[in-house]
Amino acid sequence: MLKRCLLLCVAISLFIFLLTGCVPGDGTYIASKPAGFFSGVWHGWVAPISLIIGLFNHNIRIYEAVNTGWWYDFGFYAAIISGFGGLSLIRKKKK
Repeated sequence: MLKRCLLLCVAISLFIFLLTGCVPGDGTYIASKPAGFFSGVWHGWVAPISLIIGLFNHNIRIYEAVNTGWWYDFGFYAAIISGFGGLSLIRKKKK
């Protein structure tokens, strides 16, 4: 039981480190290479984690300022809506 708990803690820690590897505002995007649609999707999925990290590191934001515009916005908001249960609002529940 102790090994299972330890393995679960290690797996969760690794998963969090993987998620935070590409948070918005980390300096990977520049004006000549802005964030696009798929970056918007990723940043939408990791937005809650980015928000928590942003409390301690003021360079990290939940939204990438250097982006391609509408396509980044579309990917970001699509991930926010679908990632946080927006699609479950239109599904019928089984009785």
